[in-house]
Amino acid sequence: MFRWTQSITAKVLGIGVLALLMLIPLNQADGIVREREAMRTTAVARVAGGWGGAQTLGGFLLAVPARAEVHDSNGRIVSVQDSTHIVLADEMTTIADLTVERRSSGMYEVPVYTSDVTIRGRFLPEDLVRAGEESGTMLSAGKTELRLLIADTRGLQGITAATVDGRPIRLASSAATMGGYSVLTAPLPVDPTRTTPIDFALTLRIAGTEAFSALPLARASTLRLRSSWADPSFAGAMLPGRRSVTAKGFDATWQVMDLNRSYGQHWDAANADVNNRLAASAFGVKLVKPGSVYQQNDRAGKYGLLFIALTFVAFFLFEVLKGLRLHPVQYLLVGAAMASFYVLLLALSEQIGFASAYLVAAATVVFIVGGYAAAALRARTAGLVLGGVLALVYAILYGLIGAEQYALLIGSVVLVVVIALLMYLTRRIDWYAYNVPFTSPTETP
Repeated sequence: MFRWTQSITAKVLGIGVLALLMLIPLNQADGIVREREAMRTTAVARVAGGWGGAQTLGGFLLAVPARAEVHDSNGRIVSVQDSTHIVLADEMTTIADLTVERRSSGMYEVPVYTSDVTIRGRFLPEDLVRAGEESGTMLSAGKTELRLLIADTRGLQGITAATVDGRPIRLASSAATMGGYSVLTAPLPVDPTRTTPIDFALTLRIAGTEAFSALPLARASTLRLRSSWADPSFAGAMLPGRRSVTAKGFDATWQVMDLNRSYGQHWDAANADVNNRLAASAFGVKLVKPGSVYQQNDRAGKYGLLFIALTFVAFFLFEVLKGLRLHPVQYLLVGAAMASFYVLLLALSEQIGFASAYLVAAATVVFIVGGYAAAALRARTAGLVLGGVLALVYAILYGLIGAEQYALLIGSVVLVVVIALLMYLTRRIDWYAYNVPFTSPTETP
């Protein structure tokens, strides 16, 4: 029985169990990543609470009182249903210049911005007529209300000018909401016999956190965003048709037609389905990197068990090929050192950035494991070789983290190459002959 527990079969099974045990510290490290990411989210919410959150502007739309009459067979009015009809602009252009700065909340930096926004557009009177005809209602155009949709009114720092047909209007806050957006309103009586377009213009200053977007609330919507932020992430229902991103900032332009969205030019304001589609049609920019330090740490952790197992295999091959013997506790210590890499990487990446943190953490673990291997195997060459193998493993891992789109391809190729290499190195080993007790580095065979 003692001889079997010292055999190579028992050794392989024991190493496999030890590798699986490494899932415990790896899962703990993953939990720490989630916890730190949640803390950053809390920090962002804290900043947004006093500055203004991620902003979305909808531009102007018309809210028109409507009345539908129900008649009996004799043509008499049986009932009357009052409602509000939403009519969108024919065209609208939004231009925003974002001035970005960083605000600190504890150890976290959060990008915030202020923006001078100009919105211009026009409504067509025939759209009001068409809305009434298609909905079967009578629109009271003389009691029309102009509405401006905005995500977070806490960030509204001022309205420089608001005009309709060149005449100033005054916007007021409203208890009404549309699709989760706050509403600013102004009365806008419209002559039912009017045949000329209704032109509007708005200039305002708005503050927000991490993201700015717009809603395509016109038959033809144009959005132009400019900023000195050099690492934008364009997001939402549409990507910009034209964009320029340099080290000095970005300049992006979207052009969206009514055919590109999932709702029409007019609808009943009580239609919850259409209101819920508004947010899904937003498009704009996020002022955060697509691969944050927490995303990169998460990707690194996904390969943790694989690379610990590969390191165990490398140590085991030294045992077999050199006729040496390592204790399971020594494997456990090597695994613990490699698991600590992920905690060290997370802690450093929050302070000095992911690339620098990865270099420091990887070099530290390579030095520790390589030195330990040289001491445990009583051979400096073994320490250098195993340290080099571990350094190669971390280099491959860094490549997998950076090449997100090709991570599966690179990982599968590396795995096949490693398996082929193991098969080549062990092709002449008689495993039955090795099913005897190993020789310790300190013992004489």
